[in-house]
Amino acid sequence: MVSKCANPGCPASFLYLHQGKLFRAEVEPHESEGLTPEVSRAHARVEFHWLCDDCAVTMTLAYKRGLGVAVVPLARPPLPSKTMASAQSAATGS
Repeated sequence: MVSKCANPGCPASFLYLHQGKLFRAEVEPHESEGLTPEVSRAHARVEFHWLCDDCAVTMTLAYKRGLGVAVVPLARPPLPSKTMASAQSAATGS
């Protein structure tokens, strides 16, 4: 069950689905359990993780085999719509 932001440094509590960003991850059993790839896939479990609105602007989640789900920075945070409009008009010379 999701109870707080997946960012360990953030204290935000999960309250509503319409706030933040919810992630679904299929986590495969550890390779050390000796399962074949087909059986391993059949025994995968689903986990849900959530980033609050503030963290979702600059971060995302990534699955790292053997480590699980980790918080990683976005390659480039999205521009606010007002700044984006200014950048587009500057690029087109308008």
